[in-house]
Amino acid sequence: MDLFEYQLDEHVAVVTMKSGENRFTLTFLEAFLNILDEIENKTPATVLVVKSADAKIWSNGIDLDWLRAAVAENPETGNRFSARIMDLLRRILTYPLITIAAINGHAFAGGAIMACAFDFRFMRTDRGYFCFPEVDIHIPFMPGMDALIKKALPGHLSLEAQLTGKRYTAAELEAQKAVFKACHLDDLMNEVMTFAKTMNKGRNILKPIKEVGFKSILRVMEIDDPAYLASRRSLTTS
Repeated sequence: MDLFEYQLDEHVAVVTMKSGENRFTLTFLEAFLNILDEIENKTPATVLVVKSADAKIWSNGIDLDWLRAAVAENPETGNRFSARIMDLLRRILTYPLITIAAINGHAFAGGAIMACAFDFRFMRTDRGYFCFPEVDIHIPFMPGMDALIKKALPGHLSLEAQLTGKRYTAAELEAQKAVFKACHLDDLMNEVMTFAKTMNKGRNILKPIKEVGFKSILRVMEIDDPAYLASRRSLTTS
């Protein structure tokens, strides 16, 4: 089964993540990067929307069971995996299309961080939380991940979210401008697509705007954090 599929609706490419909880493995990351390449290189789309096929979960982030097994077999997998995560986050951040996360279920950990890389976030109000549980599972944030969280969440909220592991509702995030629009699932995709179809901007201008606007984040994302990588090795061998 394909992990992703997409459809074009006028100038909007709607990508559906199809691997259940949409947890990150190397296969998932590579497939996501490949479909982003395909949309950029083979379609005229100017807006990217990403939703989940799962009725409850948008993305639960890293597949820790897979990572433990992969690192046990080959310790270098941890470093390669961390680097590939940053490749995906960087790609979304600077993607030459308007990007919209249609959060139609839980967004936890790496899934929530990925949502922060998008230009806009829409989230369902009737079900699903947005949460960074890293503090409770003893996984530090890479510098680039921290920068992405601070891009999407106002300073006081990004600190609270990282230190407490609180589960936020869509309404709470909308009130803090971290979510562009909160609405019931029945209305979510209609709201997303209505907005998306007003955002037919040129790729040639979006790319430089993002590269300049996110220059400081991109610089931080280049940092190789030995402490983070060491924690990954410790986690997956514990």
